[in-house]
Amino acid sequence: MKIALICPASLPATQFGGPLTLFVELARELGKLGNDVTIYTTDLDFQISNTFNKNLPRLEKYDGFKINRTHAWFSVYTFFVNFGMYFQLKKDKPDVIQTIGVRSFQSLIAALISKIYDIPLVVEDQSGLATQPEEKNGSMIKRILYKIQTPMVKFIINQGVKIVVPNEYEKNVFLKFCKPSKISIIPNGINLELLQSKVINFKEKY
Repeated sequence: MKIALICPASLPATQFGGPLTLFVELARELGKLGNDVTIYTTDLDFQISNTFNKNLPRLEKYDGFKINRTHAWFSVYTFFVNFGMYFQLKKDKPDVIQTIGVRSFQSLIAALISKIYDIPLVVEDQSGLATQPEEKNGSMIKRILYKIQTPMVKFIINQGVKIVVPNEYEKNVFLKFCKPSKISIIPNGINLELLQSKVINFKEKY
């Protein structure tokens, strides 16, 4: 199966945090099962002053999956705009798309491709939908931007055939936007190879 995983950032931008780590691990495991897996993302590179780096490989093979990067032309806070992702997904036509980060430009592109080409879309968020303090306590500009995003968020969630959440808390957040039958709770996994590594003493490190 040809699987597209959509994330605002991927390797080497490790400081982007949980969504990046989750999708890298997911891509690795899906690749082990024989799937053709590609992470579609931006060229965000935290190693170079938190900038978008055109020198990163556009297509990179990595541990059983591929990373397809398109350049982000500009960003508004953490809303990274990379129009090239649309054309890459249109060209590759995956069998299924899974996106993370409902408030991202990348999820909007995933939902548009899903709708236009009738490709099943799975939506995941990892707390970004409801835990943004700027939504209520930020500057006037940030509060306006979050308000403007509401129709986009609804479109992405409505386009999804399934919403994946890690716990009951996030399920309750999504219940404001869709029916319970659309939501599945799947706890985040753990890389067992890391736990069993002889190179890293897990107990000592953590």
